[in-house]
Amino acid sequence: MIGFLRGAIAACKAAESSRKNTPSYWLTLDVQGVGYDMQITASAAGKLPPVGEQTQVFTHLIVREDQMVLFGFPTLAERELFRQLISVSGIGTQVGLALLNSLGIQDLVKAIISGNTRVLSLTPGVGTKTAERLALELKTKLADGRLAQVGTTRSLGSILSVALQEELEMTLLALGYTPTEISNALNAIVGLPVLAKTQDIEAWIKEAIAWLSR
Repeated sequence: MIGFLRGAIAACKAAESSRKNTPSYWLTLDVQGVGYDMQITASAAGKLPPVGEQTQVFTHLIVREDQMVLFGFPTLAERELFRQLISVSGIGTQVGLALLNSLGIQDLVKAIISGNTRVLSLTPGVGTKTAERLALELKTKLADGRLAQVGTTRSLGSILSVALQEELEMTLLALGYTPTEISNALNAIVGLPVLAKTQDIEAWIKEAIAWLSR
């Protein structure tokens, strides 16, 4: 419903109900005079610019019987991974945020793909059984996404960093494209003049989706 919001930071404070060892924050974003409250991780809060400055946040809306809750993420890839996490039985929104906050997107994906339940269970709220279920249900999806790098790393290496390549491929995977489709798309757009010198991940995603939508 709301893909992202761009506006000035009005406030950011720790959520009263968050656990001390996995704190979350409430960010209020002023978008053309309308204040949007959204829950973000402590790590995301620490990377925000000062109050009053502009920022962009990717969002996920949860609609419940008695309320609507908006969750915010600094990158599209982080939001899509959050959606994958909460699709697993036993992983609620708070546990999803805790996993992202404690491990970060790259280490979290690595732990899931390798089936490292010990690392996953270090996150408060994630027991051994939950960690096993998390690895079992998401391992194949995320590992398949990594396979897309085989055909694209060489051609993208002179333009994008490894971290940005991973974010780009994971985002496209989370959007429902197959590893083969992702590999074909990135190989097709790598030579576009508009992308020749840019590290703007959104520009790469836009061009990839445009190519895949043909």
